[in-house]
Amino acid sequence: MKDAAMISELPVAVIGAGPVGLAAAAELLERGLTPVIFEAGAAPAAAVASWGHIRLFSPWQYDVDAAARRLLAATGWQEPDAETLPTGAELHGRYLQPLAEVPAIADALHTSTRVLAVSREGLDKTRTGGREDTPFLLRVEDAEGTVTDYRARAVIDASGTWGTPNPLGQAGLPAVGEAEAFTAGLITGPLPDVVGRDRARFAGKHVLVVGAGHSAANTLLALGELAEQEPGTRISWAIRSASAAGVYGGGDLDGLPARGALGSRLRTLVADGRIELHTAFTITGFKTSGTLAVIGSTPYGEKQLEVDLLVPATGFRPDLDLLREIRLDLDPVVEAPRELGPLIDPEFHSCGTVAPHGARMLSHPEKDFYIVGMKSYGRAPTFLMATGYEQVRSIAAALAGDQQAADDVQLVLPETGVCSTDLGGSCDAPAADGSAEAASCCGTAPEPALEQAASCCGAPETVTESEPTESSCCSTPEPAFLGIPTGLEHGRSAERES
Repeated sequence: MKDAAMISELPVAVIGAGPVGLAAAAELLERGLTPVIFEAGAAPAAAVASWGHIRLFSPWQYDVDAAARRLLAATGWQEPDAETLPTGAELHGRYLQPLAEVPAIADALHTSTRVLAVSREGLDKTRTGGREDTPFLLRVEDAEGTVTDYRARAVIDASGTWGTPNPLGQAGLPAVGEAEAFTAGLITGPLPDVVGRDRARFAGKHVLVVGAGHSAANTLLALGELAEQEPGTRISWAIRSASAAGVYGGGDLDGLPARGALGSRLRTLVADGRIELHTAFTITGFKTSGTLAVIGSTPYGEKQLEVDLLVPATGFRPDLDLLREIRLDLDPVVEAPRELGPLIDPEFHSCGTVAPHGARMLSHPEKDFYIVGMKSYGRAPTFLMATGYEQVRSIAAALAGDQQAADDVQLVLPETGVCSTDLGGSCDAPAADGSAEAASCCGTAPEPALEQAASCCGAPETVTESEPTESSCCSTPEPAFLGIPTGLEHGRSAERES
């Protein structure tokens, strides 16, 4: 099966059916290409569904891919109001699910199907001869454990990073006893629905939140609400930095009053003793019994915290194991495509300072293989969904042979607002629903937010103090926003220099 014409008749494999994966399918279909889509979850956009209680930062006008919009329009789909901010559940139910149900996509979609490995048919990573003229081989496993091999002309990996959170220990490594604590159910998954679905799990418990990004702020505020309603609920918060000032945001100086109020509320919870803050705390180990002993090093020696549950909010990293037989060229720092890596390194960049990029920059030595979406940013925490949509538009054009369109990458990123950093799923930028505000869009040391009401799932619309956007956090308990300004030109290094 080395005939080029026969290979061109094979489908393009898309790994992941989240927002960027489904957008990739829509872009391929519009180009006359046939996708085959593999989704590990039981339903499309399973990661988005898991944080349905969270409200996005960006309004609907930035949450829908252009090709997907055109595909849906032909079905009579009614697009939601462009200015409103959807929750994860609304994004899933009103856009992603209808998109997945479009016959051309539904016929290509395999749910509960995990991709175990990607390679070239008959060739391991070391074989070069005829490689570019050989179909890709994807080995997948379904819910019943049946393993099947699929052939494809190209592969787009949009699997995200939701399933691979960063470890809680130091130096990028799991702490001693971390795996056992997870197995015992004493460490939760990311973004739990503290005041909703998961309420019983947290009520009356001593909960430790670890991390200094939006996920942490979101969970802490939700726990603060829960503690007012459920006696005995106790909240601790551990961060590696010496101060939580960056998490509090701009306070009274913030351009959007409710957003500044968010930081002020979090600061007040700490000042009032309702949240016990442990700064300069680096986790070194866990001891599991009926409760969880969290052992950490501090400037004053070892400290041990006894808690009932720990909520991790330390970000995510890509799962590259399934790509061991693919010839990748990755930046050694952030594990993104090599040309992209220096442009997104969080030491020097935030999401608004990343240059537009498409198929050329995302390419690897393995011809017609691409990593897109959150996973394309590797360990860098500043991905915007609008970036992912433009990535797959360019790639679909390249695979269709329209290199001019592929190279014509046009993406206007916001100069202000906040970046997605510690939400690692198929979508990237939620802010909290209800009073559990400030979700998971910024990383371990966010800077004060600027005057932007939407940012992470697309280029946001500017909102000034006198022009609030509906549902844009201008009245409690609507969503509010903390985070790294998207136009911050020097990333984390700016923090150290300030």
